[in-house]
Amino acid sequence: MTDEFDINDKKNIEAMGFVRGMLEYIGEDVNREGLKETPARVLSAMAEHFSGYKEDPREHLLKTFEEVEGYDEVVLVSDIDVHSHCEHHMVPFVGKAHVAYIPRDRVVGLSKLARVVEGYAKRLQVQEKLTMQIANAIEEVLDPKGVAVIIQCQHFCMCHRGVHKPDSWTTTSKLRGAFLKNPSSRLELFQLIGMKK
Repeated sequence: MTDEFDINDKKNIEAMGFVRGMLEYIGEDVNREGLKETPARVLSAMAEHFSGYKEDPREHLLKTFEEVEGYDEVVLVSDIDVHSHCEHHMVPFVGKAHVAYIPRDRVVGLSKLARVVEGYAKRLQVQEKLTMQIANAIEEVLDPKGVAVIIQCQHFCMCHRGVHKPDSWTTTSKLRGAFLKNPSSRLELFQLIGMKK
């Protein structure tokens, strides 16, 4: 369990009661050995899964660097793991994000782009909104010449329930600035994402 989780907190006690109610709803015996600690474990897991509500991901972009010899070409961090939960069914969707920008006069630490993705992903989401939130944050804080966010995920609500299409992938993208207006920048981006490691 996380250090922040207090089993005796009034809100947590109430929430654990909700989890017990759901277990009973599906036909489980909440008093059997394997389920006695499940409500507390579920709350602890939810605190981790949805930790993005406790932060403003844009803050990761505030520290920048100007001593980059005038670098003004594509900066791409590809294959960033995405672990999120669909707000419609509260089941996971997982995949990869590719985040790129063309700096105007400053760059940001590369890990900060991954932290922005994680900060927005660790909330109840829809993939389209997640894509926009990441692009908006980078554009608003860094003011780059261009920004591109491409996310490819498998949604458990499609793979393991409903239509049961386990091989389906959803791709969303948001291109702005030079990536939208300049075909050569866009082509370079897609070639870099497709490069073999």
